[in-house]
Amino acid sequence: MLIEKSDMKKNTKELILEVSLKLFSSKGYKSTTVRDIAKDVGIQQSGLYNHFKNKDAILETLISNLMSSAIVKLFENRDIEDLAQSGKSFLFSIATTFKLISFDKKNEALFKLLMQELYKNSKIRDTYNEHFYQGNVKKLSAVFFIMMQKEKIRHADPLMLANEFFAPLFFYQMQVHLLKIDSKSTSSLVTMFEKHVDYFWNNIKISQQEQLF
Repeated sequence: MLIEKSDMKKNTKELILEVSLKLFSSKGYKSTTVRDIAKDVGIQQSGLYNHFKNKDAILETLISNLMSSAIVKLFENRDIEDLAQSGKSFLFSIATTFKLISFDKKNEALFKLLMQELYKNSKIRDTYNEHFYQGNVKKLSAVFFIMMQKEKIRHADPLMLANEFFAPLFFYQMQVHLLKIDSKSTSSLVTMFEKHVDYFWNNIKISQQEQLF
């Protein structure tokens, strides 16, 4: 069966990204050369330039792939009113997303690369702040505000609540990656994501007794 030229080009490009991600996350972006990437892909260095202008272009593509991450799309095509109505179950879905991504090997490599480059690359910092953190915090704060209006949770600063909800999830995610780097057990963190939701919700929900007053 003949392989179309366009398919071969696409497959090679995907392989370059896969190998680059592995090398960037293990050796570091600065220490990885185009020659290293081409060698591991099994092509000539000149062949790599048929797909990417330079190493920076590869990094930019990998970072742009982060935009398809489930964490970035937590609120995509979802009505804020409906999310507020769902209450605790929506918070569980957020925690589950963080948990699944934390234990996924591809996302593990992307996260490791992201953490390594945050202090070196302003574009990556902007991506992280805008889409991974601030964007989600603002949207969750809007959900909390509606929950307060509907008397589902106690009145407080919704932006502060959103920060307090997300912060432990990012911390647990980081802990999972750090333990994996040292080949240590992550079993202690398997249930922490869900436990966080239970603890958080129990501290903000309005009890039946409070509703009577």
